[in-house]
Amino acid sequence: MLVWERPEPPDRPVPAPLSRERIVRAAIRLADADGLDAVSLRKVAGALDVGPMRLYGYIATKEELLDLMVDAVYAEIRPTGDGWREVLGALATSTRRVAHQHEWLADLLGGRPQLGPNTLASGNAVLAAMAGVDLDTVVPAVAAVNAYVFGAVRREITERRAERASGMDKEQWQHTYGPYLERTFATGEFPALESMVRDGPHLDADETFRTGLDFVLDGIEARISR
Repeated sequence: MLVWERPEPPDRPVPAPLSRERIVRAAIRLADADGLDAVSLRKVAGALDVGPMRLYGYIATKEELLDLMVDAVYAEIRPTGDGWREVLGALATSTRRVAHQHEWLADLLGGRPQLGPNTLASGNAVLAAMAGVDLDTVVPAVAAVNAYVFGAVRREITERRAERASGMDKEQWQHTYGPYLERTFATGEFPALESMVRDGPHLDADETFRTGLDFVLDGIEARISR
């Protein structure tokens, strides 16, 4: 029986009462502080001041714990609005916001379908907003938005982690590698790339995300209009 359907053990009068919600919240706190490497049933048990074996009545494996963690933060993703475009936009921007609040989520987005109640509710809200559009368009359209969001979020989180690891922010990185690019462009071998670097738009992360999202949504709208 999947964890979503498996009942919790009955309450016991012990010094440290447990529930799946308490376990998951403790795991999220560990992951928010130190990433997914900090999450194990033993470490979560330590954070709750209980023995690891007590957790197995509630969660059988680490994979179940990760699924529960993802579903818990999906409660913070709210695809609301008037019309499919506004709802898909809200899905994208709120997913990005939540992933920046919980960086570890970027490592778990995509892959096998998430089947928790909050994840299912989010998907249902999106599909309901696209009622009236044929499913041959809806399914790949939602997949395209998710693919864009997941890829963009992973790139942003990877860049953030790289900045922390190197100790260089964007301005410092440009100062360090700028002279190399100047010497490279001076060879004349990369004129298109040079034009992009010198004359192209220099958008911040928020502008880049919104612009890319508009491209995806514009394509979906054009497809629906056909």
